[in-house]
Amino acid sequence: MSDSLWDGRKIRLLNVIDDFNREVLMIETDTSLPTLRVIRCLEEIAQYRGYPQMIRVDNGPEFISAKLDMWSKEKDIKLIFIQPGEPTQNAYIERLNGTFRRDILNAYVFK
Repeated sequence: MSDSLWDGRKIRLLNVIDDFNREVLMIETDTSLPTLRVIRCLEEIAQYRGYPQMIRVDNGPEFISAKLDMWSKEKDIKLIFIQPGEPTQNAYIERLNGTFRRDILNAYVFK
């Protein structure tokens, strides 16, 4: 997810949700979220939740990298990519993104 601050700077948000129980596991925010940062976040979640059998992702550059592919194969995790233009294939995260944008990002001016 991405947005911009009041001064025009871009921010990126990595929202991780458990599809089974709709629990938000992590929201990581920064001006850039490269693949190694995504992997570090997933490792942090795995410390208290264990590794998942699969991860559903969109086709963003941080998810289609060879580094994430290698990491997921090492951990025996299947990456499931949604089809481009089909956000309903990732409905829970899309709903979270919409709610988060409406209730948090649009409600406050970040200074």
